[in-house]
Amino acid sequence: MKKSLSMLLAIVLLCTSLFSLTSCKNTEHDYTPKENEVYVRMEVKGYGEIDLCLDRSAAPITVENFVSLVEDGFYDRLTFHRIIEGFMIQGGDPEGNGKGGTTPIKGEFSYNGVDNPIKHERGVISMARRGDSYDSGSCQFFIVHQTSLNNTYSLDGQYAAFGHVVKGMEVVDAIVADAQYNTYEDAAGGIVRKPPVIKYMIVLADGSK
Repeated sequence: MKKSLSMLLAIVLLCTSLFSLTSCKNTEHDYTPKENEVYVRMEVKGYGEIDLCLDRSAAPITVENFVSLVEDGFYDRLTFHRIIEGFMIQGGDPEGNGKGGTTPIKGEFSYNGVDNPIKHERGVISMARRGDSYDSGSCQFFIVHQTSLNNTYSLDGQYAAFGHVVKGMEVVDAIVADAQYNTYEDAAGGIVRKPPVIKYMIVLADGSK
């Protein structure tokens, strides 16, 4: 009986391992993408690299828009202008103050009639938008710092999540830990004194090409 249980456990662990090798959530991915996956690397000046696996099957318009901006060098030298511990780090604004943008795209989430299964858990990348418009996302994005009920109620189904960090969450943690604010009001809104700079972003591999 014990031998059978041991064999069953080994099979389960093997299946889990095989699944993780083809999952965006795996933290040791070999970056050989499946058809709907795109791997992107960003380097944050003074902090290191964050590698992302983007999921076209969940949010094809969002991923295509993001990848196009990366390939154009749009994000190079932009900043993470908004940082809230336990919630997220937000960047990609050409104006650096949360008001900038590019051409808006459709918001791919359930409140906007799109079936997007990605939950806003730790390490998920999602598109920022104006609170009064579902189709106002364009270039600003955020990476979830911690999983929380607040994310479930305020983000899931209302913002277009489109991938996961597969390497470099320690960089996200360090960015959050170093955040400094001028006032309590700024801290509440996540407006940081010295926004970290995105040195560059590049596409590492694209499963559709």
